[in-house]
Amino acid sequence: MRPGFVYLMANKRNGTIYLGVTSNLPQRAYQHRNGLIDGFSKDYDCKLLVWFEVHDDIQEARRRELQMKKWKRAWKLRLIENENPQWKDKFESLL
Repeated sequence: MRPGFVYLMANKRNGTIYLGVTSNLPQRAYQHRNGLIDGFSKDYDCKLLVWFEVHDDIQEARRRELQMKKWKRAWKLRLIENENPQWKDKFESLL
């Protein structure tokens, strides 16, 4: 088993959000921040790591991501606001 992370990136407070899953959050957040991943997060400038959740197993993290992809936007915003009301970038806390 290897750990997994479910995370939300944003372009600004209450802006566009991107939901993802990875086994290496520091590396993945770095890639988003520097525009190294083509697609939605790069197109919408989602560079702020505003929320993440740690799982013991990457498969658990993938299940959680699939569950959250069905959520309404308001539920994801509430999740961020409860843990990170200022929408501060949590990238530095990973290092």
